[in-house]
Amino acid sequence: MRSPFRSASKFSSNWHSLICLRRRHKTALPIRYARLGQEATQAGIDRTTMQTTGQLLKDRQFLPLFVTQFLGAFNDNLFRTAMVILAIYSIFDDPADELTFSNTAQGLFILPFFLFSAVAGQLADMTDKAKLIRWVKTAEIIIMVFGAVGIWIANIPLMLSALFAMGVHSTFFGPIKYALIPQHLKKDDVLLGTGLVEAGTYVAILLGQIFGGLIPPKWAAVGVLIVAIIGRISGGKVPDAPPVNTGRKAAFDYNIFRASWRLIRDTMHVRRIRIAIFCISFFWAIGALLGAQFPPLVKNAIGGNEGVATLFLAIFSVGIAVGSIAVNRLLKGTVSARYSPISAVIMGGFVVLLWWSVVQWGGAGPKLLTVREFISFPLAELVMFALFGIAVFGGMFVVPLYAFLTVTVPPDETARTIAANNIVNSGFMVAAALSLGKLIEMGATITGTLMFVAVACLGSAVIAMMLERANVAAQAE
Repeated sequence: MRSPFRSASKFSSNWHSLICLRRRHKTALPIRYARLGQEATQAGIDRTTMQTTGQLLKDRQFLPLFVTQFLGAFNDNLFRTAMVILAIYSIFDDPADELTFSNTAQGLFILPFFLFSAVAGQLADMTDKAKLIRWVKTAEIIIMVFGAVGIWIANIPLMLSALFAMGVHSTFFGPIKYALIPQHLKKDDVLLGTGLVEAGTYVAILLGQIFGGLIPPKWAAVGVLIVAIIGRISGGKVPDAPPVNTGRKAAFDYNIFRASWRLIRDTMHVRRIRIAIFCISFFWAIGALLGAQFPPLVKNAIGGNEGVATLFLAIFSVGIAVGSIAVNRLLKGTVSARYSPISAVIMGGFVVLLWWSVVQWGGAGPKLLTVREFISFPLAELVMFALFGIAVFGGMFVVPLYAFLTVTVPPDETARTIAANNIVNSGFMVAAALSLGKLIEMGATITGTLMFVAVACLGSAVIAMMLERANVAAQAE
C-alpha cells in the first residue's frame, strides 16, 4: 500500500486556477499528460537535465528518502513475515485457524489507513515533511520494541498490536514519501524517482521476507530493533521539505471521519484522479487477495514448508521490482497509463496459469516439502514462472498510476491526494478480504479463488483503459 490525503478546500477551483496559471506562465507545472519533449519545453526544462538511475541514487535530495523507505519496507516485512511464519508453522495447526489469523492480521494492518489517512495527508501537506519523517521513524523504534517482545515470547495479541501500530506508521509515512518526490526532484525525474522507490520497496520486501522466513524468530526480533534504529538515522538526513506556499490557508480538521469524507469527496470529484485511484485500488485488492492466499496455498495446496512460502513471496517481490523499472524504460520518463491496460490483462493470464499449474500439482503430501524438494517437481518451474509474470506486469500496471497522481494535482495537495488514495485502497482491500472469506465459507478452495483474482485483473484493465482515454481527451482540450 501506499499514499495520502487532502483538506476540505474545493478541488475544482484549485484545478481551474492551476490550469489558468499554466496558460499564463510557461514555467508552471504541466498538468496534462504529454510526451516528455513537450513537457520539458512547456516547463522550461532542457531534456538533457534528466538524471540517470545512478545519478539519481547519488542525489542528496533523493538518496536519504530512498534509504529510509527501503529500510522501513524491509523492517515491516521482516516483522510481518516472521510473525506469520511463526503463527502458521509453529503456533497454529489447523487450516481454519490459520486463515482466521491471516485475515485478522490483514484487517488490523489495513484499518489505520481508514482511520488516519486524512490526518496523515493534512500533516504532510501542512508541516515540514523531513520533520515528520523523524517523528515517524522514532515511533517505529518504540513499536518494534513491543513487536520484538511479542515474537520473542510468541504472544499473538502483542504481535497483532504491534502490527496495527506499524499500520499507523505506514499510514503516516506514505503521504510523506510520495509528496517529497515531486518537491525534491525535477518534473522529468518524477517517474524515475517513483519507479526507483517502488523497485527499492519491493527489493526491500523481498529481503525482509527472505530473512523473516528463514532466520529463527528470536533473531528476527533483534533484527527489527536494529533496522528501526538505522532507519531513524537515515531519516534524519532527509533534506528539509517545508509546506508548499500557495497563499491559501486550510484549517486542520481533527475529526477523522469528517476529514476522511471531505478528503475523498474533494479528491474523487476530479474524473481523471478518480479513475486513477480506482485503478490503484483494484491493484491493491488483487495484491491483498494474493497475499492472503500465498501462505495457505503453499502449505495446504502445494505442501511446502516455510522455506517454500518465503520463496513464493520472494519471487513476487523481485517481479514487482523488475516491472517497476521496465515500465520506466518503456515510457522513457513520460507519465502515461498507456501500458497499464495490457499489463493488467497479461497479469490476469498469468494468474490463470498459476491456477492451472496448482490444480495439476495434485495437492499436499503427508510431509511438507523443502525448497529443494519443491524445485525438483516438474511443475515447480511453471508455478514460479506464473508467479514472476503476475508480479512483473503488476509492477508495470501500478507504477505509472502513482506517478500520475503526484504530478497531476497542485503541489500543496499531493500528500492529501495520496492519502485519499490510501483510504479507497484500504476499502477495496477490505472488500477483497471479505469476499475471499465469503468464498471460502461457501466451499471454494484456496486454489479455486485464484480465478476470482483473474477476473479482478480484467476489471483493472477496463478501468485503466478509461483512464488513458480520459487523459487523451484532456490533452485535446
